Order: sequence, then C-alpha cells, then structure tokens
Amino acid sequence: MRRRSLLIAVPTGLVTLAACGDEGADAGQAGDTASPTAAATSAAPSPKIVDGPLPAITAGTEFGQKPTVAKGSGDPSDQLAVKTVIAGGGRTVAENDYVVANYLGQIWATAKVFDNSYDRDAPIVIQLAQGSIIDGWRYALTGKKTGSRVEFSVPPTWGYGEQGNEEAGIAGDDTLVFVVDLQDTLNSKSSADGTEVPQDDAALPKVGTNTDGKAPSIEIPDADAPTELVANYVLEGDGPEVGAQDSLLVQYKGVLWDGGEEFDSTYARKQLASFSLQQVVKGWSQGLTGKKVGSRVLIVVPPDLGYGDNPPQGSDIRKDSTLVFSVDILAKM
Repeated sequence: MRRRSLLIAVPTGLVTLAACGDEGADAGQAGDTASPTAAATSAAPSPKIVDGPLPAITAGTEFGQKPTVAKGSGDPSDQLAVKTVIAGGGRTVAENDYVVANYLGQIWATAKVFDNSYDRDAPIVIQLAQGSIIDGWRYALTGKKTGSRVEFSVPPTWGYGEQGNEEAGIAGDDTLVFVVDLQDTLNSKSSADGTEVPQDDAALPKVGTNTDGKAPSIEIPDADAPTELVANYVLEGDGPEVGAQDSLLVQYKGVLWDGGEEFDSTYARKQLASFSLQQVVKGWSQGLTGKKVGSRVLIVVPPDLGYGDNPPQGSDIRKDSTLVFSVDILAKM
C-alpha cells in the first residue's frame, strides 16, 4: 500500500460495504512515518492562542513549497503559538472537518524534521476531531481558510504528552513546530465538483447531478438489472486517478435495484466515509479504480461482485441483490 502518514477510522455505517470473507487493508492502519495522529483522546483544557514566538521560515516561502524552518530561539510558549503566514481566501475550516493539506513538522529545540508530506508528493487528509489528531492541530487550524499557510508551535500538553513519540524521536518535553498549507476542507456537506457527463443509456439508473451536499436522486429504470459491473461517470472530476491500493474519502448512497429502497447513505448519517479499496466489495474496488478524484460515479454491482447469497446481517440487503450506488470521490487518503 502507498505510504500513509495518518490514521482515520472507518465509520460504523461502512460495515455494509466490507468484503465478506476478504482480508483487506484496514483504512485505520497507521503508516510507517511519524504523523500528527493522536495517540489518545486528550483531556487537556483548551490552550490560549498566542502570536509567538515562532521560528523563521527561511526557504520554500510560497504556498505549496516545502519550507525550511529555523531552529527555535529561546524558550517556546507554553501555550499554542499560531501565525497565518499566507492568508487564503477559500472556505473556512471547522472542527471535525477533514482537511487536505501539506505539512512539515520539526522539533523546536533542534530543528529536526520528523515528518513532512512534501517529499511524499501527496497531501494528507485528516479529520480535525478529538482523538483523531493531536489537539494542537485542531485548535490551530479551526477557523483558518483554505489557501492559507499556517505556522504553529505545539507544547507537549497539546501534542504527544509526556510519553512523546519514540518512533519519531519526539521526547516528552519537546515542543513541536508545524507549517501547514491548507488545500481544502471537506465535511458532510461536501459534493463532487466535476463536469456533468451525459447519462444516455435508458437501461441504466439515472443519478442526480446536484452539488449542494445533499443526497442525489437515483432513478431505477423499468428494465432488467445488468449482469456485468457498471461504473460510469455522472460528474467527471479533474483530480488524480484512483489506484487499486488507495484509500478514499467519499460521500455515497446505496439503493436496491429491485424497488429502489435505500439501504445505506453517508448523507443520512451526516458523516463522510473513509476506506481502503482492499476492504470493500469487488464491485466497489473494481468500479472506483481508475476514476478521478472530484468525480461522482454510478456503480451497479451484480450479486457476484457484491454479497451474493450472504448479505450483511442486520442490513436491508436481500440475497442475490443487485446494488446501485452513487459515489462522490472527495479525496485520496
């Protein structure tokens, strides 16, 4: 699997997509690099947000460039020092949003870089939720706008605590310095933003093209269900293509071909879903591989690529059901 720098748990509702009997990579597995992932839910009080001190960014000063950051001078603040280095004009980040960002993290006292996403040539996607990420990120980035570069220092109280992070070489008394380039923010009101593609086949379901964050309609035709997998663009995005080993952040809605009954939906739960393509039914893994981020995709899954005669217990999926999905690919994890 591609190196991943963070951990995001799979929402409970996604169990209806888990591939029965298949052993796949869990989207909740940690990668092999250090990260701002939280080790445990913090009980620390909210920090004060102060202006500094913060070390200078000496090179890579443009948004999206890998920064070089000087060693901290003197004692760092015992609170959260935050500076918007470049002010963006995009959407405002809210707590519990997923942010798409490039970042560099180093230790105040030594300027040792313990992790950065720039060298991986892939931004991270991480939720600003308690227990998902160190508290310093939640407090520093909430309220900032996409397109912004934010520098901040995180004392142990809102970082890795007294235990530090041995793997990353972070001691329990280390203050951390981060530079974060906020590319995007995603939440339960997010939609695909691609170009509309004609839906001309009258024998296939028609999916709504609204991009207002609400669940699209899915109209089932008066026709026999296809026996082969269907995976067609409804909205075609311009992001990177999805690989077979990738993990994704999506909005989706699933209905039964017979009767059009909805059996699962992130829109209804008001919670985005994240998962590895190695842990879902074959219809999803095959149907989404090669599609572009930013797209809405119609997927029609015949029983042999879905659940066949062994649907998940407690779900509304019946034996040998053909499943119909609208999937918005919001980001690669």
